[in-house]
Amino acid sequence: MSIQALQTENEDIKELVDSLNFKDKVERSLALIDEAYKKYGDSLAVANSLGKDSLVVWDLAKKVSSDISGFIVTTRFKPPETIQFMDRLVSRYPELKIYKNDISIQEGLYEFDPDRCCELLKVAPTRRAIEEMNVSCWVTGLRCTEGRTRTDFKEIEERDEGLVKLNPILLWKEREIWQYLALYNVEVNPLYKEGYRSLGCAPCTRITSDENERAGRWIGTSKCGGECGIHTKPLR
Repeated sequence: MSIQALQTENEDIKELVDSLNFKDKVERSLALIDEAYKKYGDSLAVANSLGKDSLVVWDLAKKVSSDISGFIVTTRFKPPETIQFMDRLVSRYPELKIYKNDISIQEGLYEFDPDRCCELLKVAPTRRAIEEMNVSCWVTGLRCTEGRTRTDFKEIEERDEGLVKLNPILLWKEREIWQYLALYNVEVNPLYKEGYRSLGCAPCTRITSDENERAGRWIGTSKCGGECGIHTKPLR
């Protein structure tokens, strides 16, 4: 199934989430990545957040081709467990490039202006990664069932002119993510063992029993359960 064929089905996203079984979704995701890689080659890159969803996408991409590269955006506020996990992953996959913004910022910026903090420490280095790696198609781990802010995305998008965004696991449910990780013995961030469901910077991420996966992000701010901006702001 080609990217063009899948593109016409984006309007049926909600129906597909429930109608496709796990095997169907895996095959669909692999087909999306395979077709995109055939089209974009080395100008395709996987954005790896080091979270469970990104790890599934990275594993799927490696099944398509061992030559696929990617990038990780990290910040000075990531938990030590995440940094250690990142170092292990990059040691295994040196084709994962790390991007970080070391610009000086106001102390406590994440408390009184979290949007600005994310813009500087997450969005800016993502833009740099896309520019420096000459990316025409970036692959993400977005899922439409993950939270209230992720329901209007499509499997194939072009929110920035000349930059295709591929969301190959958009249709997957959380349990299917964990099913894949278990079946294929994919190592995950150890913070999940502590009860986290969505991982971010240490000051802005909490363990929560809320039904919304992303409810533990930016609690107590206007961004609670929301987005850092990588998926909502222009990247070019």
